[in-house]
Amino acid sequence: MNKTLISVVGPTAIGKTKLAIHLAKQYNTEIISADSRQFFKEMNIGTAVPSLEEQAQAKHHFIQHKSITETYTVGDFEREAIQKLSELFKIHDVVVMVGGSGLYVNAVTDGLNTFPTIDPSIREELNTKLSESGIKPLQHKLKQLDPEYFNKVDIYNPQRVIRALEVAIGSGKPYSSFINKPKAERDFKLLSVGLRAERALIYERINARVDVMIETGLLEEAKSLLSFRDYNALQTVGYKELFKYFDGEWTLDFAISEIKKNTRRFAKRQLTWFLRNEDTLWSDYDYETKTLLDKIDVEIENLKNV
Repeated sequence: MNKTLISVVGPTAIGKTKLAIHLAKQYNTEIISADSRQFFKEMNIGTAVPSLEEQAQAKHHFIQHKSITETYTVGDFEREAIQKLSELFKIHDVVVMVGGSGLYVNAVTDGLNTFPTIDPSIREELNTKLSESGIKPLQHKLKQLDPEYFNKVDIYNPQRVIRALEVAIGSGKPYSSFINKPKAERDFKLLSVGLRAERALIYERINARVDVMIETGLLEEAKSLLSFRDYNALQTVGYKELFKYFDGEWTLDFAISEIKKNTRRFAKRQLTWFLRNEDTLWSDYDYETKTLLDKIDVEIENLKNV
């Protein structure tokens, strides 16, 4: 088994796409995106999809391949990504995966866990509570029922919070108890490479990125999607805040400050998630390219002997 998947991880706005492209060029290979926000073709600016110029430098898969009106689960992604990897490994010894969605990354590297069948009425009830009272009561309930998962999930993502709650309520067991199962067998070796920076610098980069998004048309993009606002894909940072501005609840300046704040919170949770993997090769975000690529090459050679 001399096939290797390089998984590039780290918080948002740290430069994962740039490193993934360096690696794809180094190994003359292709890139799988594991960023769940970038799957949807109607969302472009607010999800920081790789530019056409970036995509032209290396072939990307799972970028804007679905519509926000389609249901696309982490299980669907795992199945399709593993199928794509089996195709790519027939012609490449190394494939690159990049993305900050920890659940989706883990689905490919470790496999999804088997969850019990839950009565659909539980989700309906939780969705009703969300629409009537907002997400805070649901966050409080999740903290009570499953503090372990509460501390690592993006608690501002209603879809994730409701999923964890419906499993906990329907099964009587914490959601986290189902995700700590043995890893799936994979036909490739894994090298996880993480990018990091001081928290203040990450936050600075996030604030700058949001400013650029606003300057390049995020407001117009969000406005064009108003009629789709109830779809799961749009229950995400960068869009839900602007919807409140369009509703007249918030000023534009406040909505933008909330996008920045919620993105910073998201980045903090991403780091918490990825730091759990003790096997990740971590590098500072301002790495010297050749030095890091050489180090990764050594790691891949070492994996061949394991």
